[in-house]
Parts: sequence; structure tokens; C-alpha cells
Amino acid sequence: MSHAPVPPLRRANARRMRKTMTDAELKLWNELRAHRLMGLGFRRQMPIAGYIVDFVCPAHRLVVEIDGSQHALGANVSYDDIRSRRLQVDGWTILRFWNEDILRDIDNVCSHIIRTIGKDLP
Repeated sequence: MSHAPVPPLRRANARRMRKTMTDAELKLWNELRAHRLMGLGFRRQMPIAGYIVDFVCPAHRLVVEIDGSQHALGANVSYDDIRSRRLQVDGWTILRFWNEDILRDIDNVCSHIIRTIGKDLP
């Protein structure tokens, strides 16, 4: 998989973010890591198309983003829309979940990811 160049500051930010996850990111990562979710392989804080995405399942071209309340603000909504459209042009499916969705209902979040990919639940 080829990547668009990622500026050094953004790449450094991704490294920092891998080390200091939010509670919601940690909770979802514990469900996704090591192929725990239906054998699916996920990576975190991965560069794609010049952006750093929260979680990605490369085999199914799926991006999972976790949004805090700052993503509901005007400028951030516009930025997220532009970013999502750019990733979709490259063939990625983008799922967005609020922090609270993950913290309160991780099972439903995981089920939604599986349904999006098209795998059958056990």
C-alpha cells in the first residue's frame, strides 16, 4: 500500500498519539488489537493520503475514527468532511464513533464494524 507523503510534524504527532491514547481509543484498541475482533487485522495511527487515521483495517480498506466533542465544532466538522471525502476517493470506508459510543457501548461499536466489513457474527 503506497502512502502520500506525511509531513514530519504530523508523523511525530502520530507517534505521540500511539503512546498516549484517550480512554476511548484504548478501549477500542483492546478490542481490535492482535486480531481479536473476528480475526481482523487493525493498525492504529496509520498514515493514509497525507492524514493520520485513528484505526485502519487495510485488508478491508476500513478506517475507524474516534471523535471527541471538539469534532462537533464548525471548523473541525468541515475539516473532517474534507478528510473523509479524500479517503473515500481512494476507496476507503470511514466509520466515525463518538468517544461516548465506545465508552458506553463497545459491543455495539464492534458489531457495527463487523457488519460494515460484512463478516458474520458468531
